[in-house]
Formats: sequence, structure tokens, C-alpha cells
Amino acid sequence: MADDKDPVTRLKDLVQLKDQLEEIQKKVENEVQAGIPQGGSLLASPFLKGFLAGYVVSRLRSSAILGVALGTLTGIYAAQNYQVPNIETSIQDFLNSLKKGPSN
Repeated sequence: MADDKDPVTRLKDLVQLKDQLEEIQKKVENEVQAGIPQGGSLLASPFLKGFLAGYVVSRLRSSAILGVALGTLTGIYAAQNYQVPNIETSIQDFLNSLKKGPSN
């Protein structure tokens, strides 16, 4: 009897695959809880967008703490309720278009 048709071997393979899928699921859940969107990086997270907005606001105002807090909350609200473009992909698309040069 060949190994690939042996039910015990198939069962062991299925158990191993199940364990691998559970590990992947745990990693994805941890990334989602951390606010890292799937298929993206930290640059695409709403938290970072909000923090950057807060930093810009804090530079414009004398009260840095209030500016960062207000900007962060505003950025998080905007990222969750509106279609805020993904900064990372926008920059990558722009840089790729510069590399390609003008199209005719």
C-alpha cells in the first residue's frame, strides 16, 4: 500500500495543515487587533494616519499636547468614517509613475 493512500498518513497531514491554519489565523487576528490592515503595513493603519494628522496640527498650534490629541482623534474619525486614501499605496504609485517617466 502506498504512503499517500494510507489513512493514518493522510490524517497526520490534515492535522498538520489544521495546526498551520490555526497559527496563520492567530497571526492575522493579532495584526487586526494591532490595527495593521491586511495586505498593508503600518503606514496604512488608521492610527498612524491620525497620529500624523495630530503632529501636523501640533506644529500649527502652540499647545502641542492638545494639538496632537485633537489631530489624532480627528484622523482616526476620518479614517474610520470616510474613504481616506492609503498613503503608502499613493506614494508608491506616485514613485512608480516617476520611474516610468511620461507616458505618450
